[in-house]
Amino acid sequence: MTGLMVSMLSFIAGVKNKLESEKGATATEYSLLVAFIAFAVIGGATIFGNQLSAWFEELGNNVRAWRN
Repeated sequence: MTGLMVSMLSFIAGVKNKLESEKGATATEYSLLVAFIAFAVIGGATIFGNQLSAWFEELGNNVRAWRN
């Protein structure tokens, strides 16, 4: 009976140790950080790309007006 209790206690201690491990939490935090940075880059590129496209369109219209 004591062997079974020792096995159960070591099993519970192992599960408790795995639940308290910080490795999984750290990986999750880093993945969330990378996701937020990616969303910021995509949003910035979209806004900047639209503004840059409008600027080139205006420049093309000005150059076209100079030729006429």
